Amino acid sequence: MPETEGMKEIALYTDGACSGNPGPGGWAAILVYGAHEKVLSGGEKATTNNRMELTAVIEGLKALREPCRVALWSDSKYVLDALEKGWAVKWRSKGWMRNKTDRALNPDLWEELLTLCAKHSIEYHWVKGHAQHPYNERCDALAVAESRKFV
Repeated sequence: MPETEGMKEIALYTDGACSGNPGPGGWAAILVYGAHEKVLSGGEKATTNNRMELTAVIEGLKALREPCRVALWSDSKYVLDALEKGWAVKWRSKGWMRNKTDRALNPDLWEELLTLCAKHSIEYHWVKGHAQHPYNERCDALAVAESRKFV
């Protein structure tokens, strides 16, 4: 983890959506730095919800031009637990295997995300989805709108 003194403090809110899982999907990320907001979103014609959740975090972190202290807010236990509990690092060290017989899903995205996470100091925050959290609701609406572009 990088030294945090003097780093900018960023809040990153993310969400992913998928219709059909697999099916058309969307993702959204909102970065907040002081009074400034940057909103990012996109989607894919054929994907899964977990891929969209991962993509939202990846795209949010890619938007940062320098190492930052990041408060990451997500309703995805898949993403947060794998990062915070070190599961993704363990999967990578075992050649993207979860155990002796099961392959980890989405290794391409996990590899990219782990590389990005190494550049920043990240604090993980789970927020219950669809529970009136303003930024989570905004990200959800953006992600769903992106997914509908492919229907």
